[in-house]
Amino acid sequence: MTTETERKVTIITGNQAIAEAMRQINPDVAAVYPITPQTDVAERLSTFVADGLLDTVYVPVESEHSAMSACVGAAAAGARAVTATSSQGLAYMQEVLYIASGLRLPIVMANVNRALSAPINIHCDHSDSMGARDSGWIQLYSENAQEAYDNVLQAVRIAEHPDVSLPVMVNMDGFIISHGSEVVELLDDKVVREFVGEYQPAFSLLDVDHPVTIGPFDGLHGHFFEHKKAQIEAMDRARKVILDIGREFASLSGRSYGFFEEYRLADAEVAVVVLNSAAGTGKIVVDELREQGLPVGLLKLRVFRPFPSAELADALRKLKAVGVLERAVSPGLEGGPVFAELRSALFDIGISPKVVSFIYGLGGREFRPEHAKEAFSSLLSTGKIGHASNLVNYLGLRRR
Repeated sequence: MTTETERKVTIITGNQAIAEAMRQINPDVAAVYPITPQTDVAERLSTFVADGLLDTVYVPVESEHSAMSACVGAAAAGARAVTATSSQGLAYMQEVLYIASGLRLPIVMANVNRALSAPINIHCDHSDSMGARDSGWIQLYSENAQEAYDNVLQAVRIAEHPDVSLPVMVNMDGFIISHGSEVVELLDDKVVREFVGEYQPAFSLLDVDHPVTIGPFDGLHGHFFEHKKAQIEAMDRARKVILDIGREFASLSGRSYGFFEEYRLADAEVAVVVLNSAAGTGKIVVDELREQGLPVGLLKLRVFRPFPSAELADALRKLKAVGVLERAVSPGLEGGPVFAELRSALFDIGISPKVVSFIYGLGGREFRPEHAKEAFSSLLSTGKIGHASNLVNYLGLRRR
């Protein structure tokens, strides 16, 4: 574990925390296009380069599509590449996201979660990252600025691990975390550099003594199917790597990370599953309801891809009811995407809790303690009567 002299406690925003993590990583290439509410990350990285605090080649691209394309080219050449985006920017990258993962390039991207238009909205929900859930990227979620910082540092090691070699997306809530100031403990630059190490690519387009072909046509009689299966196997191997690196990071920082965090779950009868900043509000409500003698708990999901099905089923199987709180919808599907995957994970375990979907906070609508209390009240009733009155619920929706 690091000593106090190897850490710095400061008050910074989530965007600053991500920019600091990327500065400490000192990537070879950063290709970033600014977009609200991520813009501060792009500005700070360019300032670090201009001030000589970063050796990175900063590429001021003309779009998010170009940002990811530049990262793909840099990573294929053997460089450590990073980027950051949000909302429509991530959607604009969508075509290249599949190329990055299909070519097995360990790019690290910070995504500041923001709603997708239309109507035009610049505030937080998770429609952007959930829209990219099948793109082959590992996805990590962050409750606060500290976790966003820690996740970016770990993402480099996860992405570049030889058993994985897949891109990693680190998510945090726009404005709520990206622009809110919090106490964050930063590791010393030297400690971070030693933790992430030097990137040793398996292949490089610039290695003329060992030529390789990257991105060829893989058509009808090629091996596209086999390449996709290899990608799936790499995502499966990432499960162990994520846990191993989480333990290593804990020995370094004192902060432990796994697939998820259990909060007062051991003796709970009902619980909610949440991502990102809503976990903070949820924990406060759990504590308040516990003081009233109510058996409630919370599970904060950190890793959405790969989805930890078996571990979630084991953690939740003894509950009477589980509510999945989501800041995203999937039109045409009952409930949100996490709800659907969690119900699938619980399907085969025999006696399982009733799973209920709660949609909240779309377009940045504030998630308040009373919304969490409403969800817990519904779950306690569901657990008592054995079925939910409504499978899909909307918290904080204005009544017509």
